Amino acid sequence: MSTRTDAPTRREQILKEAARLFAERGFHGVGVDEIGAAVGISGPGLYRHFPGKDAMLAELLVGISERLLSGGRLRVEESPADPEVLLAALIDGHIDFALDDRPLITLHDRELDRLRDTDRKLVRQLQRQYVELWVTAVRELHPEVAESEARAAVHAVFGLLNSTPHLGSYGSGLPGRAATETLLRRLAHGAFASLTA
Repeated sequence: MSTRTDAPTRREQILKEAARLFAERGFHGVGVDEIGAAVGISGPGLYRHFPGKDAMLAELLVGISERLLSGGRLRVEESPADPEVLLAALIDGHIDFALDDRPLITLHDRELDRLRDTDRKLVRQLQRQYVELWVTAVRELHPEVAESEARAAVHAVFGLLNSTPHLGSYGSGLPGRAATETLLRRLAHGAFASLTA
């Protein structure tokens, strides 16, 4: 969704490598020296960018929640009055996240409880707002569906789309990115279509 084409900043490089390493080995299984080495700086050099690993974790999990919500809101603003187009745009945006940010899904599943209470509450608040964008879109497309059922369907589709870290890597049994994207899109649309079947 970003239109920026310049190289990532050092801070963004650090966050990307921290997410990858935390997802692979767990938050406590990774030291600042390893994160620094992954981006070509000393471990202590990381402290010019972040106060510590906890700050990196918080920025990763709060940051992705903010990006999902702002991206969802942008899709709502940019979509015509057609709820089918809006739901398709929301699905496509989430599929991009699920395929491009797989380490963040793993990190969220494993490490959310390690955040400070204020950061964890902020993540949950942002997620609830993101869910509500989807529930509204589903209810506009399927007004006969109860709100609780629409919410359950949204969470089920998130579970489906956010299963990407468990699929393995492309080429090792997983089809390429384009084929996986097409499959996820078809499954998500099918799940929502089944609400009125």
